[in-house]
Amino acid sequence: MNNTFLNKLLDTNAGWGALALRIPVGIIFVAHGAQKLFGWFGGYGLEGTGQWLDSIGLSPGYLMALLAGGTEFLGGLALIVGLLVRPASAALAFAMLIAIFSVHFQNGLFMSNNGYEFALALLAASVSLLFCGAGHASVDRLATK
Repeated sequence: MNNTFLNKLLDTNAGWGALALRIPVGIIFVAHGAQKLFGWFGGYGLEGTGQWLDSIGLSPGYLMALLAGGTEFLGGLALIVGLLVRPASAALAFAMLIAIFSVHFQNGLFMSNNGYEFALALLAASVSLLFCGAGHASVDRLATK
């Protein structure tokens, strides 16, 4: 892999604001991924999440649960430590687009109706980090300085 490509991938011009966004959003993604993967925090684990995903037409459900849970859990960890934040944010943004349009969109905006407002906020945070990078106090910043 070309060093210039790696530097562009890890480079960040963001300040401390990215850190303030990365940590809470990363924690939220880790928790939601842990629900899907391990059944933690009241989740259904891979088997239960996979069955539900099959029931809404996202098949094969087990594989989709593994992909969604893995993306959220590992992507959230990446945000927290500030490692490969741009690719992690791209994967998380894609996961939120799928969640919005396959699960929540038909219910309208508001969470009280299982709408897409929370997923939309996570999508916006992910896209913001995709554009600005990890910012201060990140492994990405240390790797490019």
